[in-house]
Amino acid sequence: MFSPKKYILLAVLLVAIFGLGVVIGQLGILPFKIIPVGIPGVRFQEEPPETFQIINKESGKPKEIDFSRFWDVWQKVEETYATRKHLDSQKMVYGAIAGMVKSLDDPYTVFFEPQEAKRFEDDSKGSFEGIGAEIGIKKGVLTVIAPLEETPAKRAGLMAGDKILKIADTITADLTIEEAVRLIRGTKGTEVVLTVSRDAWTETKEIKIVRDVIKVPILKLEFKGDLAYLRLYQFTENSSEEFTKAAGTILASPAKGIVLDLRNNPGGYLDKAVDIAGWFLAQGQVVAMEDFGNGQKETFYSAGPAKLAEYKTVILVNQGSASASEILAGALKENRGLKLIGEKTYGKGSVQQLFDFNDGSSLKVTVAKWLTPNGRSISDEGLEADVKVELKAEDLEKNLDPQLDKAIELLKEQITNNK
Repeated sequence: MFSPKKYILLAVLLVAIFGLGVVIGQLGILPFKIIPVGIPGVRFQEEPPETFQIINKESGKPKEIDFSRFWDVWQKVEETYATRKHLDSQKMVYGAIAGMVKSLDDPYTVFFEPQEAKRFEDDSKGSFEGIGAEIGIKKGVLTVIAPLEETPAKRAGLMAGDKILKIADTITADLTIEEAVRLIRGTKGTEVVLTVSRDAWTETKEIKIVRDVIKVPILKLEFKGDLAYLRLYQFTENSSEEFTKAAGTILASPAKGIVLDLRNNPGGYLDKAVDIAGWFLAQGQVVAMEDFGNGQKETFYSAGPAKLAEYKTVILVNQGSASASEILAGALKENRGLKLIGEKTYGKGSVQQLFDFNDGSSLKVTVAKWLTPNGRSISDEGLEADVKVELKAEDLEKNLDPQLDKAIELLKEQITNNK
């Protein structure tokens, strides 16, 4: 049975921002009692966590952390800051927490103040105003992970792998993902200018994008002769139900093979990826493993029903295939030997859990790394395509899709040769 814990495997925050079912793992209450202490507006725990000792507090815990410097700095700011009359103690506390989390140098571990947390939650529901692209930090550079279909970002020509060097006049080198998101998002009808670098270009280009309302689909099913073309856009709360409907349609059709398109799929709920893998894998086959870094591992197994396991299947992937989509692709490749066609995937192999606190703030924290069924980590490296096919900008301009063409070609060969 799947673990009761819900995890998010976000490649990044969405610029749209559209939802990936990230409001999960909610605690609802703080894991300790809080009481006022000597500084107005600041609250501190009555008892420290079991593994820590707060210096100058009564405690006998084994690990010491000296908070005296924090309070020294706090006091100096309150006593000497030029506009100290306007200091917001609660904002200072949130800033200190955010700084602590940022020191981990993990772009996927983030503290949200209440207003940001509410926006993060709202963005997982319904439609939103933005450009319809997902961004992340890859090798220290703000990068486009996946422009969504039929969105301003896609229409403007953004591609997976594009590097965003400037947002309007702001250089992105020192921005967090959340800071970049705030600059790119905006009201429908307004314009944002991105300075973009692409490997195929000799110089950077400015791309102007008019923001719009973004609605994110879950999947698309089409039939091309005796082949079913099934595209998964993301793994959300409703993905399992939508996939079940699509699978029923395929089973009732004369289709002999399936093209599973995971291109520009940034991920989402881990349990939904496991559910969908179950349609292609026998009950008990390993879908993925989580490594918590302390010797503890958790294995996720297919629960079936494996009703699509007999279909010849190929999988389309690209640089925008990340996280949960990489889990699904890796599971099908290693368990059934299915071919990956297209480009190397993004390589987002970490798992985040979201904790909500009773003041409205929240913490999204990396809790594990995930491994393929064979125990291979894809963090930063991604999954290599078995059949490499590049999709160029000129192909998009001409409405061509050589990756899909190759997938159909290979699938037809498999059906003909019964391989």
